Amino acid sequence: MPYSRWTRVFTSTAVCAALSITAQAATRQIPLAEVKAIISARNDIVSPHGIEQQLYVPIDGIRQWISIRGTDLRNPILLVLHGGPGSPEMPAAWTFQRPWEDYFTVVEWDQRGTGKTFAANTRAAQSPGMTIAGMTHDAAQLVRYLRTRFHKRKIFLLGHSWGTVLGVELAERHPNWFYAYIGVGQIVNMRRGERLGYDFALREAETHHNLKAIHQLEAIAPYPGPALTLKRVSVRSRWEMYYGGLTFRRRNFEWDSRTWRLSPEYSSRDLKAIDAGSLYSLHHLLGPLLKVNFDHVTDFACPIIEFVGAHDETTPASLTVQWFKRLHAPSKRLVIFAHSSHMIFEEQPGHFLVHLVDDVLPYAIKAGDAAPAQTDVVN
Repeated sequence: MPYSRWTRVFTSTAVCAALSITAQAATRQIPLAEVKAIISARNDIVSPHGIEQQLYVPIDGIRQWISIRGTDLRNPILLVLHGGPGSPEMPAAWTFQRPWEDYFTVVEWDQRGTGKTFAANTRAAQSPGMTIAGMTHDAAQLVRYLRTRFHKRKIFLLGHSWGTVLGVELAERHPNWFYAYIGVGQIVNMRRGERLGYDFALREAETHHNLKAIHQLEAIAPYPGPALTLKRVSVRSRWEMYYGGLTFRRRNFEWDSRTWRLSPEYSSRDLKAIDAGSLYSLHHLLGPLLKVNFDHVTDFACPIIEFVGAHDETTPASLTVQWFKRLHAPSKRLVIFAHSSHMIFEEQPGHFLVHLVDDVLPYAIKAGDAAPAQTDVVN
């Protein structure tokens, strides 16, 4: 068709309309509620076999919040055990999780003392279970609930950071429940990890002649020492994060937490509960957490997969690699992400997805626990 006068008129009109819309968008401040609604609509599950549900599950006398999302319930379940203690993955999940949901039914859980669960229950009601044993029991109850409700003999278990403590405990005690345990930012020996993180921060501070950091770090030496308080941990954490031990080559401590404000699933009340719940959780769990030592926990009866950020100093990569070499399991796999520290699924989301699909999903496919393969038409 020749490029006619009417084509030119139509094109010109369309361009003007687009410029007008762009100009309006540039000058109008979009309310937060509208931003959240846009994100929510963008992430809607619309497939006929899918699920998009948020609910409280009664576990050990309190209401514990979970989110269940997936495009096909015939896919295997992937339960995520978040880090912290008291640091939920759910409010940031909208930034990375949606592609997972094509292959897994993903369950995010705000643990006892965390986020929505913390806000929904009194401190007194939550306190009796605020131990590693108590929270492992909570996790076991949730796994039972999911296996029963969705008629699954096995599920996948993914632990991140503090969540790897609960993950190792469950994988060791109930291997027949899991296709595989996936550790991300694996805790191995907390006191050794704290020492390595401190050494890294001090070494970087000295290399960069950061007198403020050197002064603060030397003031808490010897580290970790016999009495490790939250204040001392905070100093180590602040400078270890500053030099990229949490997120590779990023110094913005709010890089992750700022995305929480845009979460469609979190209200302002829920957001306020994150900080309060984190302090509450650390009050109960910091001491027990610092005693965690899995150096001699090396025999598992379910497959083990470890995802490691090459630059992780929060849970030092070197400890995980050494531990992995000693592991005995029906099968095991180590994946090292070259451009990540501790927040791998947010730092390298594409690579993370590929390894979920290539290294994790086949365990369920072999068992017939997966939706029929989707065939795309290529011409």
